[in-house]
Amino acid sequence: MPKVSVIIPAYNAMAYLPETLDSVLRQTFTDLEVLIINDGSSDHILEWAANIVDPRVKLISQENQRLAAARNTGITHAKGEYIAFLDADDLWEPTKLEKQVRCLDDNPTVGLVHTWTLLIDREGNKTGKVVTTQVEGDAWQQIVQKNTIVVSSVIVRASCLQTVGRFDRDLHYCEDYDMWIRFASHYPFAVLREPLTNYRLHPGTLSTHCEEVLKHFRILIEKAFQSAPTELLYLRNRGYGNQNLYLAWRSVNNRDFKAAIHYRQQAIAHYPQLGCSWDCIRLSFAIALVQWLKPDGYSKVRSLIYTLRRRVLTFRHLS
Repeated sequence: MPKVSVIIPAYNAMAYLPETLDSVLRQTFTDLEVLIINDGSSDHILEWAANIVDPRVKLISQENQRLAAARNTGITHAKGEYIAFLDADDLWEPTKLEKQVRCLDDNPTVGLVHTWTLLIDREGNKTGKVVTTQVEGDAWQQIVQKNTIVVSSVIVRASCLQTVGRFDRDLHYCEDYDMWIRFASHYPFAVLREPLTNYRLHPGTLSTHCEEVLKHFRILIEKAFQSAPTELLYLRNRGYGNQNLYLAWRSVNNRDFKAAIHYRQQAIAHYPQLGCSWDCIRLSFAIALVQWLKPDGYSKVRSLIYTLRRRVLTFRHLS
């Protein structure tokens, strides 16, 4: 039996899937199986998979049922003591699994381990921006306020899934967030404070369906607070506030600045302290910049910032 089962749901993902799989097979930890769940793809994934010679890699095909169901199919077939989740367009640093397995082995009460995440662009170039997270220990109060856990960074104990259940197939968005909340209700978390996961930014990762995202967020957050103590109910509004702020940024990226203003207002209405946060101040500046320079202006400024950041990182590396 493998120590770790890696579950990769794939739907028309052949533009990135080979590179993603390579990042798994280059892991310093090798006692693993890789379950690629072909979720009704219409690309050439079957022909590609037929040429994979590594016996640890298995392709499981099903009709398209969306992410939650695909991950659940992987869980059903997984044989590992630990289960790691990886999206088909993301990448891992070579030591990720080794360090996470060691963490779980050394901390038998921990149910979930995640890492910091480095953002990469469509071509796999590093942007220099790291998504940090401090969610650890008794994490329920932290996670219901804001989800900072990237799904591709997570590894869990397979035995814990018998307690918390599987991904909610009725949630078409935020199904991972719902899972982390349920995990936090039962098990401590651990975090590795280094960017061992690479999250790829491309148009497919910037959902334009913000209202749908908010609809499914409402379902999961209300479910999370059904049996919460009265003294903790104030955290629900913080959750709504942070989610609306996240959707405001999504709307900026989607060039829907009217929606961005709406979600920013909703964020502050639910959680007034957000109005003084650096993230909200940056958002307000971005919206004002767009109104002044028009949409193309914001794109150019953001592109310039990324270019300067890359050059600084390159200079530091060379020096």
